[in-house]
Amino acid sequence: QVQLVESGGGLVQAGGSLRLSCTASRSIFSINMGWFRQAPGKQREFMAVISSGGTTNYADSVKGRFTISRDNAKNTVYLQMNSLKPEDTAVYYCWWGTAPISWGQGTQVTVSS
Repeated sequence: QVQLVESGGGLVQAGGSLRLSCTASRSIFSINMGWFRQAPGKQREFMAVISSGGTTNYADSVKGRFTISRDNAKNTVYLQMNSLKPEDTAVYYCWWGTAPISWGQGTQVTVSS
């Protein structure tokens, strides 16, 4: 099973930016990759996905603020988050979209008002 390691989370003020990274233990070349998040007391929710061919899709709540990208040479997927809001506070998880579906350990993002 692939190992996914996220990084880049932290504490930021509202309106600020963060870039999350997710590095896989093997090639992501043919893999759809994505990001989800889970806030306290809530279910994990979809944020963004990027296909192996580079097509992207976003949740309405982050469209225009978040950008997902990938660097196949580095086996890494990124989530650029701009104009952050307090409601973006959550643990963010990287998603490996091929069976067996895999998740990273998560990285905490906290946005203060």
